[in-house]
Amino acid sequence: MFSTYLELGFRHILDLRGIDHILFVVALCAAYDLKAWKKLLILVTAFTIGHSLTLALSALDVFRIDQDLVEQIIAITIGITALQNILIPKPDLTANRLKYAASLVFGLFHGMGFSTYFKALLGREEDILLPLFAFNLGIELGQLCIVLAMLLFFYLAEKTLRIKSRDWNLFLSGIAFGAAIMMLSDRF
Repeated sequence: MFSTYLELGFRHILDLRGIDHILFVVALCAAYDLKAWKKLLILVTAFTIGHSLTLALSALDVFRIDQDLVEQIIAITIGITALQNILIPKPDLTANRLKYAASLVFGLFHGMGFSTYFKALLGREEDILLPLFAFNLGIELGQLCIVLAMLLFFYLAEKTLRIKSRDWNLFLSGIAFGAAIMMLSDRF
């Protein structure tokens, strides 16, 4: 059972049909370089914590929310993250704390986007703790794969192609912001 939910979480985050999750993690990465990997790890983990919380609350029937509204909010979270990168390209301590808090809150909404499916996966499971932990661990591992790929890309872009971090930040954040606008327009 543990490995099944672990794999489902891992696949969920890397599924190209759910590009919004990948896009969000890419947007989180855009303002950072290899030297800031610890800050990036905190951001991604904050996102997973928020994601886990709403999945747990949904599985326990604590709340239900309109999925169309959640999908619109998810697109907005991607856009806000991209704008943060553009407006604050090299975050200081205060800006990083704001990003950590935003990542946690945005994780809540992204978790809501998957909560209906996760609840259906649980079916008649008596104990949701182990499946929830395994699923979210899979999500975290999938996100870390994206982060590692992005950091490797940034390193190679900087060392081989001499692309400055500010340039890739603007490029990736611009793509993420444009995609968020397209998603939002499609969801209205």
